[in-house]
Amino acid sequence: MRSIDVNDFIDKGRFSGFQWSVVVLCALLLIVDGYDVFVAGTVLPTLMREWGLSKPEAGILQAWALFGMMFGALVLGPLADRIGRKRGIAISFLLFTVATLLTGFASNPDQFKALRFVAGLGCGGLMPNAVALMNEYAPKRMRGTMVALMFSGYSVGGMVAAILGIWLIPSMGWQPMFWAAAVPLLALPLILWKLPESLGFLIRQGRQQEARVIFARLDGATALGAQDELVFSESKGPAASVAELFRHERTLRTLMLWLSFFCCLLLVYLLSSWLPKVMQEAGYAQKASLLTLFSLNFGGMAGAIAGGWLGDRFGLPKVVVGFFVAAALSIALIGQVPAVPVLFTLVFVAGATTIGTQILLYASVAQLYTLSVRSTGLGWASGVGRIGAIVGPTLGGVLLARELPLHQSFMIFAIPAAVCALAMLVFAISQQRAAARPIGVVIAPNAP
Repeated sequence: MRSIDVNDFIDKGRFSGFQWSVVVLCALLLIVDGYDVFVAGTVLPTLMREWGLSKPEAGILQAWALFGMMFGALVLGPLADRIGRKRGIAISFLLFTVATLLTGFASNPDQFKALRFVAGLGCGGLMPNAVALMNEYAPKRMRGTMVALMFSGYSVGGMVAAILGIWLIPSMGWQPMFWAAAVPLLALPLILWKLPESLGFLIRQGRQQEARVIFARLDGATALGAQDELVFSESKGPAASVAELFRHERTLRTLMLWLSFFCCLLLVYLLSSWLPKVMQEAGYAQKASLLTLFSLNFGGMAGAIAGGWLGDRFGLPKVVVGFFVAAALSIALIGQVPAVPVLFTLVFVAGATTIGTQILLYASVAQLYTLSVRSTGLGWASGVGRIGAIVGPTLGGVLLARELPLHQSFMIFAIPAAVCALAMLVFAISQQRAAARPIGVVIAPNAP
């Protein structure tokens, strides 16, 4: 009888075609998730004109989806630790695609808010579960890169929203932007058929036969005897609970990650909600203003991939600190109303170092916690971040309603990025000290 450690096998083995399929499927899910999130920014100027909304009212309208995301992350993230990643992803995906489709039929702000809240529930639950699943199928040596590559789908979704907005909104209005959710909804059965369950979850549940079928698809997997048993090195960790996130000297690091999530998501959703509208008011044409949203997300995709690659080589905390410093500088300079090429370059850098760094923060959380509390850790970090996401569009609406000079507004927008840089610097120092001071338990099994 042999005991085969699946976690150790994945870490030491080659990255197989099966594991690449997990990357692709999770990326496809996040393309739809990203589209749902960023579509709101493309339709906001049209909704303000059609429904006569003030800037603070428009900010609150945007916040309802983000409010739903907070609850989705807090509920559906931990729920997946009990029912499985695949079921958690299925529930989340179904929620936000159906609600997004129905949003295109909303005839007033109240209906729009309610449907966006339900869509937010699904979006908030999908992200932590997809990150957790990808993290478990990626080898330690390339985990940051693979999670970031998968997460680049989120930015692709934002780019698709911007391009469709340029094409559809002037001729057909804002409604078709939401009806487009019917396409991924039809593809859900195929995605779920191909998406595997977490091996760690199956082993913890004692579902050895199902785990064996998936294990056989990994590159280099040997035939298992009838008496052989699959084990997962983290499968006997503590029960999923919020208190566990603060044990084993993780309190400071957990709090710094939460602060970074709060400020980072505040920036991401402030920019994604208001950037097209602000650029229009600054004198840029409608097409150019919507292209800034494309540039923001293109930067997010590039930043996620580059950041994941750099993080695997130099350590995620160091890379994240540098990215947030660049975010503060680029956002502050956008307010100087530069020429269009310079503007797109600055927005690209801002996207790379906010949207892209958000993805690196998720990878940092996944590396900090053990399997049994990983989805809980991701869910709570994402949930705290969603509070910042709610604050972002609302704060943007209030600030812009005061009609401050544009450069002053963007200087204020840059402050959260500076706070993130400081918080992650503290996190990096604490992480380094924890690694140098063994305490007899596994704290961060794959931390750099």
